[in-house]
Amino acid sequence: MLSRRQFATGIGVSLAMATQLPQSASAQPAARRRLIVDAQVHIWQANSPELPWVPGANRPGPVETFTIERLISMMDEGGVDRAVIAPPSLTAPRNDYGLEAAKRHPDRFKVMGRFPMEDPKAVELLPRWKEQPGMLGIRLAFERENAQKLRDGGYDWLFAACEQAAIPLMLFAAGLLPNFARIAERHPQLALIVDHVGMNNAIPIAQSATDTIALAKYPNVTVKMKAGAQYAPEPYPYPNMSAQFKRVFEAYGPQRCHWETDITQTLNEGGYKHRIAHFTEELKFLSEDDKDWIMGRSILARLRWA
Repeated sequence: MLSRRQFATGIGVSLAMATQLPQSASAQPAARRRLIVDAQVHIWQANSPELPWVPGANRPGPVETFTIERLISMMDEGGVDRAVIAPPSLTAPRNDYGLEAAKRHPDRFKVMGRFPMEDPKAVELLPRWKEQPGMLGIRLAFERENAQKLRDGGYDWLFAACEQAAIPLMLFAAGLLPNFARIAERHPQLALIVDHVGMNNAIPIAQSATDTIALAKYPNVTVKMKAGAQYAPEPYPYPNMSAQFKRVFEAYGPQRCHWETDITQTLNEGGYKHRIAHFTEELKFLSEDDKDWIMGRSILARLRWA
């Protein structure tokens, strides 16, 4: 297993440098300013003929809509510079609204799009997938209806094609992470990003962390750590969940861990400030350099978002 300081493959010094915001000498701040990037947030509009919801799909949060404007306002208030938009299953497989956000605010948003993963003919879309302005990759959701298909190798065509097209994948696959050891080993150039440390509400967080740690030996796997209490068994500052984050961090290191909020799932807890504080103040095992990577630099390098 790689130590927390050994990982450099796939990121590199040049990419790390590319993630730093340019500043003129006169514009240098008096105090240290950390670049903060939310590695996952959903946005969606009201159900309409132009952008209809999937019948029977649930909203990714308690509110009727979560618009570009609301997200921008919350980011500005909380001090978040950029965000990676994951279009929700509510409008799948369309990516219209996420790409609209990236078009309107190209310096603040990029998209990890939905993909018609049940259609093998959709492989024809992959060579030009990242030519869509603002599109950086794909987020795949493996849930009850397609879990067995994953186990049986039914998506092997998709992983092979994404490796060929250099398309990074985010993976919502709680309880299914052991299946990705074979995939990570077979496709070493395929960037695999585990969502939420593999957590959901049905699996003990320690087990999710253990499953995630088992993939750390594959250099092409990185992990998103979710700030917020959706999967925490206690209130802020979530000591039990933070203990699992420490285990994962020790396995992956700062350049392979990404801060995310999925903020619409826990809007009742407010905005970004305490989600930032969870990592920058409560995770005592992180150095300031570690925080720089986890809070922004690592996901920008991973997705080649300069």
